[in-house]
Amino acid sequence: QVQLVESGGGLVQAGGSLRLSCAASGRTFSSYVMGWFRQAPGKEREFVGAINRSGGSTHDAHSVKGRFTISRDNAKNTVYLQMNNLKPEDTAVYYCAASEPLTTAQVMRVSSYDYWGQGTQVTVSS
Repeated sequence: QVQLVESGGGLVQAGGSLRLSCAASGRTFSSYVMGWFRQAPGKEREFVGAINRSGGSTHDAHSVKGRFTISRDNAKNTVYLQMNNLKPEDTAVYYCAASEPLTTAQVMRVSSYDYWGQGTQVTVSS
């Protein structure tokens, strides 16, 4: 089992940057695929990106490709989401999630993930 705690959210102007962190408990962090999702008010939770266990491969949603970068540090049990060129439509609560190994199709599904953090609010002003 793993517990996840996100941090780094806040208020930023459009065009700005934020880096979210997700710290995981437990000694098996490197065995999990890690995903980032977000949920805006009144909308369903949506996939942002995911990173494989070694950190050597990532998969990003089309809406954030080229602006957001996922990375992980297995020695620190932490996964990051670097967000650049933020837009008002990026405003949402951002969640990290952990799962056993997944296929490319599975990584985009909320239901594929077993463990979730509590979320961190990101607000982008225009």
